[in-house]
Amino acid sequence: MWAALIVCTALAVVAAGSLAVDHRRPPSAAARGWLVELERIPRVAARLPHRSDYQRSAFGAAWADETDAHGGNNACDTRNDILRRDLDEVVTTTGPRCAATVTAGRLRSPYTGRVFVFRRSRAAAVQIDHIVPLSYAWDMGAHAWSSTQRLRFANDPANLVAVDGRSNQDKKDLEPARWMPPARRFHCQYAQQFVAVLAAYPLLLDEPSAHALHRALTDC
Repeated sequence: MWAALIVCTALAVVAAGSLAVDHRRPPSAAARGWLVELERIPRVAARLPHRSDYQRSAFGAAWADETDAHGGNNACDTRNDILRRDLDEVVTTTGPRCAATVTAGRLRSPYTGRVFVFRRSRAAAVQIDHIVPLSYAWDMGAHAWSSTQRLRFANDPANLVAVDGRSNQDKKDLEPARWMPPARRFHCQYAQQFVAVLAAYPLLLDEPSAHALHRALTDC
């Protein structure tokens, strides 16, 4: 799943020479490529102050299909697109926003490793998370984007993942310096995707989060 997401970002992550890392083993060739990509992202010393003008609506209607993001304009809203992609044992029906509306399925949450049963009648158990949170993106540059670019970002499948609702609520809009998935085995993939999204969009990265991502990528 995650390999396909990384391809969707259309990034060319190039393996480069060794980086000086205080670690018991050197990073793999693939990890060195991600570390080089991380170094290319513009930095600021700390997360910029939260802007009071942030509104979710600035990123367009939630889960809009009418977007130039990958998979957009397929006659199905983004939320159902991600549920179909990430859940197992998916059951669908025809709905008002999607001809393949997900009504049931099973999710092994990548953030915890726990298995959750999805039912449309209690949909809050499984939620769609923005890996790079919208509020964080707003503070770090998205406030200056066009409405089209913000709509694309909010519905880009490379920045979306189905997770358990509790983890999504715990994460809130926190950056990697203050929150990483409880399941450590997912840190590598989470860091790769966070970097991929920042490399695909004009966003800044706070230095403490750069360190957290560096640690996770070194262990890949």
